[in-house]
Parts: sequence; C-alpha cells; structure tokens
Amino acid sequence: MTIPKILGMSGSLRDASFNTMLLKAAITSYGEADAQIAELNLPLFDGDLEAKGIPEAVTKLASQIAEADAVIIANPEYNKGISGVLKNALDWVSRVPGNAFRGKPTLVIGAAAGRTGGETSYYMTRNCLAPLGAAVLATPAVLIAGAHGEFNEDGTLKSERYQENLDGVVATLRDIATRR
Repeated sequence: MTIPKILGMSGSLRDASFNTMLLKAAITSYGEADAQIAELNLPLFDGDLEAKGIPEAVTKLASQIAEADAVIIANPEYNKGISGVLKNALDWVSRVPGNAFRGKPTLVIGAAAGRTGGETSYYMTRNCLAPLGAAVLATPAVLIAGAHGEFNEDGTLKSERYQENLDGVVATLRDIATRR
C-alpha cells in the first residue's frame, strides 16, 4: 500500500495564521501521509506576466496539486470574502495546462475571528473551485469561530467538538482519496 500524498493550502501568509494551524491539525488528523503545505506567496496574476511565461512557483503549485491524492484548503475570511492570497493562487493554477484540480478530492475548512468562522469565505472558496472541477466534499463545514481563542499555544484545537468535527470530515476525505 502506498502512502497517500496530501497537499495543504492556507489562504493566509501570516506566520501565526489560525488557518495554517487548522490546516496542520487537519493534516495530523489525516494520519499517515506524505503531506506538504504549498507556498502561496505568488506574484499577482497578470496577463502580461503570463504572456512571458507562467512563473515557476505557479507551475510547481499546479504539479503539487496534480500529484496529490487529496487537497485540504484552509481559508480565512477577509471583509466577507475569500482571501486574495487563495484567489490569486486559484487564478494562476487555472492558467496552467492540464487542469490540476479536475476530480481532485478537496476539503475546504476555515477559521476566522468572527462568529460565523468564515462561512461566506467558505462558500466563495467552493464557488471558485467549481470551474476548476475540484471534487469538493459536500460535508458539514468545519468553520472555527472566534479563532483567536480556539487554539492552544502548540497550535492544536482547544475544543473537543471542533476536533471531532475536523476528524470526521478528514476521515471522509481520506476514505474518498483512498478509493480513487
């Protein structure tokens, strides 16, 4: 049996990002896997730049997505929307031939300071993945509300309820990814 490849994508570049913490918790919950966290600090999408050639960092990201058995995306909510970091990455990846996301089991999760945990961003992220053909899990959303108070110093979740919900959706992702 081969070890599954998991790619994590955090829509936040901040070092102490709650979404990166949530992403790492999801990867840990997945269990044994060859897990990587993608670098999304990419140049802004620009048609003139694209005309000169797709940046190497974008090509690498598309390859990581294509080679992964599953993708986990943790995205914050900024001003009731998807983070610019993630949107930019998705826009760039959509320009790489081969459609890396097509049929890819993908889990969207999020953490935000507000009381909805980033619900608007969650749905916008799902909508942005639709034209890319990602197989986004239609499971109950794991959205961490009041994120500033929901993580321990080591980055783990404080709430058993949140951890149980995360474990449940990650188990579903694992089951789908291993059946492919």
